[in-house]
Parts: sequence; structure tokens; C-alpha cells
Amino acid sequence: MTTINAYIGFQGQAREAMEFYKSCIGGELNLMTVGSSPMAAQCPEAIHGQIMHSSLVKESLVLMATDMSTPGDYVKGNNIALSVNCSSEEEINNFFEKLSEGGKVIDSLKKQFWGGIFGVLEDKFGIRWMFNYEEHKNKQ
Repeated sequence: MTTINAYIGFQGQAREAMEFYKSCIGGELNLMTVGSSPMAAQCPEAIHGQIMHSSLVKESLVLMATDMSTPGDYVKGNNIALSVNCSSEEEINNFFEKLSEGGKVIDSLKKQFWGGIFGVLEDKFGIRWMFNYEEHKNKQ
């Protein structure tokens, strides 16, 4: 099943924000720090305590957040992306190709350390899209 979720970027406040949202909404909160991720060796030690990826899940509600952003890229108001979890490799390739037309590819589709295919683009209207496909999650 294909889904779209909000993905919010914070600058060092993802843990605090997600814990606040959990206190308001409930659900299960998962936090991955930079230091506990496979990317730790590629990142400065000073940011190892920051959140690489987090998710708050309550039934069909999924809210995701991170502290990771390109220096100078973070501006309150443009720190939200649409995260699309695709149901097939064909679908992720199709969506990515069509939505990138007239826009800008930020991170091309490629296999990532968590096993999924992932890519990021900004469409011609300035909306940031994150695409993910994980084969094992889609096989029942």
C-alpha cells in the first residue's frame, strides 16, 4: 500500500519535539541518533546525539522527523517534506521520474543502509518529496 506522511526537519530539537507530540497524540516513538546509525563514522562526533530519523506511530498516523539538514538549508516553514512509501520498485521509479520533471533532484534514487531504495527531489512548485521503497515490507 502506498502512503504519504509528513517528515519534519528540526535543527537540534527533533527529540524534544517528537516527545512533545507523543505526549499530545500518544503512540509509539522510535528515535535513531546519528551516533547509533551506520552513518556515524561519516558524521562529526559533535552531532552524534542528534536525531537522524524518528517516527511516531499511532494506528494509521505516522509522523517522522530529523535533525539532519544541509547547512544553510533549514528555514522554519520550509522544513516539511512529503514522504512517500511506495509499494513497488516500478512505482518509486515512476513517481520519482515524473515528479522530478522541471524540478531538482536532491538525492537520486539508490539503495540505502536500511535496505530500502530512497531518493529526494524538489518538484517544479518547490515542494520537497522523499521516496522510499522497502521490498521486505511489501511482501506478505
